[in-house]
Amino acid sequence: MTSLHTSEPFRAAAFIKEIGRGSKGARGISRDDAFQLYAAMLDGRVSDLEMGALVMALRIKGESVDEIAGFLDAAEASFDKLHNPAGAYAPVVIPSYNGSRQMPNLTPLLALLLARQGVPVLVHGVTVDPGRVTTAEIFRELGLSFAQSPQQAETAFARREPVFMPIEALAPKIARLLALRRVLGVRNTTHTLVKILQPFSAAALRLTSYTHPEYLDMLTAYFSNAAPPARGDAFLMRGTEGETVANAKRAQQIEWFHDHQRTTLVQKQAPVDELPPLPHQSDAATTARWIEAALRGEQPVPQPIAEQVEHCLHVAKRLQANSVSHENAG
Repeated sequence: MTSLHTSEPFRAAAFIKEIGRGSKGARGISRDDAFQLYAAMLDGRVSDLEMGALVMALRIKGESVDEIAGFLDAAEASFDKLHNPAGAYAPVVIPSYNGSRQMPNLTPLLALLLARQGVPVLVHGVTVDPGRVTTAEIFRELGLSFAQSPQQAETAFARREPVFMPIEALAPKIARLLALRRVLGVRNTTHTLVKILQPFSAAALRLTSYTHPEYLDMLTAYFSNAAPPARGDAFLMRGTEGETVANAKRAQQIEWFHDHQRTTLVQKQAPVDELPPLPHQSDAATTARWIEAALRGEQPVPQPIAEQVEHCLHVAKRLQANSVSHENAG
């Protein structure tokens, strides 16, 4: 594919003409064209007027699998990858771009449970979101600092700590497009891409989620047909208020994608009469203290999260063993 680093002028009109004909008349573009388009958007080679037209046209039309694949190819080519640490487990990647409004946000609990087993855990996302409790805010309450560079992330992995990396530090070009929400007032394609981003140089396990049913179909098709197998595996589930941690009250269905094969790991749980003990409030400080108590064994880890941890351990270990085998064979 063409390099992202080019000063050639970019004309978006041809793409806008294809995708901007409304929900019924719009046509999708190829994976390669999507790569070229998103690369130009990331590089700032698209004018503000064209950018607004593209963002709104894609939101109205909805992204095709080829478009998401090409956009993601460009997104992952736009920043320096993290090196996979040595060890028994492949990295686990947890995107966190939603936080929570009502339920306590237990994404940090998931990350800490995995990290203390020796799994390199990267959580990437936003640090603040008005009206929501972000994972970053809970990390801060837990005394865990943010990684602002790959080197800082690697140091934390060595300490068996989960890493939170703000998207601005991990992938600044992507962060700039994500921030368009504040200007336009609506989410854009980048919000989908950051939830399926694979920031490591070798295979990793991505925990991914969706909130709207149409994204379940699109992401299933992407991971079943278009995702490069060498980039690792993915778990796909309905988000818990948008987060990729299992719902503590009742398990969601979790699908595992490996080499374009789909396996159901967890079946959706029916509503239960008795809810597990949870933090009595959902603010960052209360949630952090409850998580600390759960790690000390003073509070029970909700069963759906404990089960999610076990599945992550199994697949991350399998991925790492396969990677080592391929290296030795080479």
